[in-house]
Amino acid sequence: MPVNNRIADFHDEITEWRRTIHQHPGLLYDVEETAALVVDKLKEFGVDEIVENVGRTGVVAVIKGRKNDSGKVIGMRADMDALPIVEKRDLPHKSKYEGKMHACGHDGHTAMLLGAAKYLAETRNFDGTAVMIFQPAEEGGAGGKAMCDDGMMERFGVQEVYGLHNMPGMPVGEFAIRPGPLMAGTDEFTITIEGQGAHAAQPHNGNDPIMIATQMVQALQTVVSRNVDPLSSAVLTVTAIHAGKAYNVIPQEAQFYGTVRTLDREVRAMVLERIKTITQGIAEAYGAKVDVKLKEGYPVTSNHEAQTSFAAAVAKDVVGESRVNMDQLPVMGGEDFSYMLEERPGAFIFMGNGDTAGLHHEEYDFNDEAIPVGSSYWAKIAETAMPAG
Repeated sequence: MPVNNRIADFHDEITEWRRTIHQHPGLLYDVEETAALVVDKLKEFGVDEIVENVGRTGVVAVIKGRKNDSGKVIGMRADMDALPIVEKRDLPHKSKYEGKMHACGHDGHTAMLLGAAKYLAETRNFDGTAVMIFQPAEEGGAGGKAMCDDGMMERFGVQEVYGLHNMPGMPVGEFAIRPGPLMAGTDEFTITIEGQGAHAAQPHNGNDPIMIATQMVQALQTVVSRNVDPLSSAVLTVTAIHAGKAYNVIPQEAQFYGTVRTLDREVRAMVLERIKTITQGIAEAYGAKVDVKLKEGYPVTSNHEAQTSFAAAVAKDVVGESRVNMDQLPVMGGEDFSYMLEERPGAFIFMGNGDTAGLHHEEYDFNDEAIPVGSSYWAKIAETAMPAG
């Protein structure tokens, strides 16, 4: 595999960083230990500038090339946060914090970008500025938005931005990407029905919110099947229903909630509007009250065409043309790198993690064999986008 030889030389060192991060996971913005390790390593590497607390707990490092005649500034982003999951595998580097684990590989993402930072600070074989972005709170906290809202793009002059995520089931040494929508926009809904409580033996004296809720859940399943164009994509999933506490009582209230995933803004708006229309209509038909709360989540992760072609070309330089899939099907999971792609042109790419447990699984672990591939990709992004000449 034609990875960068210098990066391959410190594969073991990057692996050690990755496993240390894995042992000390932090949730959302509480990534102080990981951020501190990142800062310590960046200081060792001798990068030109380190800025902490960007977007609350994010870290940004600046590495200038041997020349800066081009004026180009390229951003590269890794996420640092873990998940509230109990780790099941008894690994030597198992999480030290019960109920928290790196079940999505952000420990690997951070370590690989650190590896590239070490190499770029050492060689500086590029003409421009590399901005290394270490982001908190990807897993539901919109840390990418927080960093953008903190003025990161303007402050560091980022012109293009690139992201990466490991993909279990894809062989190590392979990449996959596509222009346009790659990952879904994610929204949430909470529906609360107020009926009329009663004795379970006298349902005619009440207005059963559980029955009304089940009618709504069934009706919402028609939104995708009957309102969304069959050639478009959408997912509407009810994930919980809560009502009542006794066998012999019809409760006063019922509540259910779930998620919507879409790849198109117009489809997204239509699905959310249909949720309101359907639930309000059913509540009115049964003489109940309903409260509909819609929470806007991450936007669609949509790759820019020119930057997608560039990222694919870089990946081909690292692993070979036959090992880069440029027609990756969209994934209905969400990703808050989408906020950065709304701020600047760029591309998000998937990298093979091999035959491992799936993302967000209690037995998942990042595959350390993938480290030289990812770090080489990052180094090549900088050197190719900003050639030394």
